[in-house]
Amino acid sequence: MNFENKVISREIQQFLYDSNKTLGTAESCTGGRIAEVIAAVPGASNYFKGGIIAYSNELKIRLLGVNAQVIEEQSAVCEEVAMQMAVGLCQTINCDYAIAITGIAGPGGGTPTIPVGTIWIAYGSKDDMRTFKLTEDNGRDVNLANATNQALSLFLDFLKETLSHQELDSKE
Repeated sequence: MNFENKVISREIQQFLYDSNKTLGTAESCTGGRIAEVIAAVPGASNYFKGGIIAYSNELKIRLLGVNAQVIEEQSAVCEEVAMQMAVGLCQTINCDYAIAITGIAGPGGGTPTIPVGTIWIAYGSKDDMRTFKLTEDNGRDVNLANATNQALSLFLDFLKETLSHQELDSKE
């Protein structure tokens, strides 16, 4: 875990702890790296419910409720699968927020339409789910590190935006 991830995960901790909200992760290509960063912060058990590593399509379908037809028609590396993984996780483990990730880290596995380095990130709540697509291939290790860092950064920005708005709404 790099220093930047430690800083981001501590900020995430503060937002979730202060708002009494919970988080879960659903990971494919990152294989638990996001959960590792979140769980490394002391006190994570107060807000981190856990993670599911759904590397296979079978687990995406069985544990996270991803629609098999979407995987068949679009592949497991698409925006819709990432969103279904995140929403399914919220329902499966009853968490307020989720971070989900699916992609092709490399070096193999890419296709002309979905090249190596294509990674979809979904993050947010059941009612406000957002996505982000990474497309750069810098080799497997860098792709995975970038995806982990980007997922954490996006989720932190989401918390800053949505929880700040909720605080303002409650004061009015």
